[in-house]
Amino acid sequence: MKLTQRKNNTSWFILAMVLMLAVFVSACGGGNATGDGSQGAGGVEEPPVETPAEQPSGETANALEAIKASGQLRVGTSADYPPYEFHAIVDGKDQIIGFDIEIIKEVAKDLGVELSLTDMGFDGLLTALQSGNLDMVISGMTPTPERAEAVDFSDVYYVAIQKVIVRAEDKATYTSVESLAGKKVGAQLGAIQEGIVTDQMPQSELRALSKLPDLVLDLKSGNVEALVVEEPVANAYIAANPELVLADIQLEQDEAGSAIAMPKGSAALVEAVNATLKRLADEGKIDQFVTDATNAMENTAE
Repeated sequence: MKLTQRKNNTSWFILAMVLMLAVFVSACGGGNATGDGSQGAGGVEEPPVETPAEQPSGETANALEAIKASGQLRVGTSADYPPYEFHAIVDGKDQIIGFDIEIIKEVAKDLGVELSLTDMGFDGLLTALQSGNLDMVISGMTPTPERAEAVDFSDVYYVAIQKVIVRAEDKATYTSVESLAGKKVGAQLGAIQEGIVTDQMPQSELRALSKLPDLVLDLKSGNVEALVVEEPVANAYIAANPELVLADIQLEQDEAGSAIAMPKGSAALVEAVNATLKRLADEGKIDQFVTDATNAMENTAE
């Protein structure tokens, strides 16, 4: 009898302890059951903290102010694209010149800062911009929808048509897109011309290189049969290489033109750049820059 009573007492004791533990856990676990908030001191629920992704980064949001504070505008270009940008000996020194360069000089002047140019492969320009190593990119760049997803663009400042360069002795052979079927056609890596070859010359074999002069050498040596470039660039290279000519090949034209690339979300900087571009257009300076750069390229070729 005593043993039975002890068992009953023990059972009641265990049950009481379980109930007390349940009440204790419930009190400690009180709060937001969905996990939307966090628990503060005294069991008071605190509002959820906003994630940093909801706010623009300070570097991007203050791109214009950062440039002015540094006193320097870091601009990337691929200086193998005359008359946009190219190397020339000026006053005994190797310098980067071209109408893109004259335009970006005006942008720097209007911002009240010094211009710092970096020459690199075209296909690496936007990567350098996105990583924060550059403030802008100007390199005859077309503001395609794909690029516009990653960076911001200024207004278009120049529009040129696309042309095909061939060797002079092959001009009568290559007269249409179809005549280049099965042939190697060159285009600059990462440039819009790469897409033109892929889309408009599907029967041709694309050869894409980062540096345009390398493609010109390929054309002259017979490694490619044709090269797709913008008309002013084609004219510049033909002036420097008499054995090359424009082919009588008609391409579908895209009126997208060229624009200046800037970090995504830098609206104030884009507005400032567009103001400079409008001023230059109103003053007729962009057309003059193109003429001067073309003449400079021809003089360099001589």
